[in-house]
Amino acid sequence: MNKRQALRTLAWVGVAAAAGLQIAGCTEAKPSFNAVDITGADYARDFSLTDANGKVRTLADFKGKAVVLFFGYAQCPDVCPTTMSEMAQVKQQLGADGDKLQVVFITVDPARDTPEVMKAYMGAFDPSFVALIPTPEQLTAVAKDFKVYFKKVDGKTPTSYSMDHSAASFVYDPQGRLRLYARYGAGAAPMLADLETLLKS
Repeated sequence: MNKRQALRTLAWVGVAAAAGLQIAGCTEAKPSFNAVDITGADYARDFSLTDANGKVRTLADFKGKAVVLFFGYAQCPDVCPTTMSEMAQVKQQLGADGDKLQVVFITVDPARDTPEVMKAYMGAFDPSFVALIPTPEQLTAVAKDFKVYFKKVDGKTPTSYSMDHSAASFVYDPQGRLRLYARYGAGAAPMLADLETLLKS
């Protein structure tokens, strides 16, 4: 390599390094999350469903709070109670900021999850958690909009069926923007850290 080539190479290295610093400077300002960052996604932007008290709810009702939204059903043997228990734990660990968290549970089993059932179910974890009970038609539409899966699995009797369903949570910031997709199984600590980040930003 002659002197001119060496200088040219050094110049390119300098430009690349400067560009790298600029890129690093941009990314440093962006918060880091444990869950999958889906900020700007063009789905799961809102809902309009009736809660266990007969009131129609939308995301706008919870503006100013971080919202964690989950699809499930009351007779779920493991995933749903685990997720709700973790969210109750997270709310408690947020301390004074616990009031800035709203957990929303959309049932995929409206036939069995009556208002009375859902009030009792939410109350077992945290009375502030909101359960939404769609009609079968609304459930099909909201599941499509949120890109979630659910399917009835027949049991030994007509009423002993179970429901297969997506097990992730959707997390919205206090401005009502969809930000995170939290997969089931990560535990309470990563969710707590992500919510603390969202509530600070």
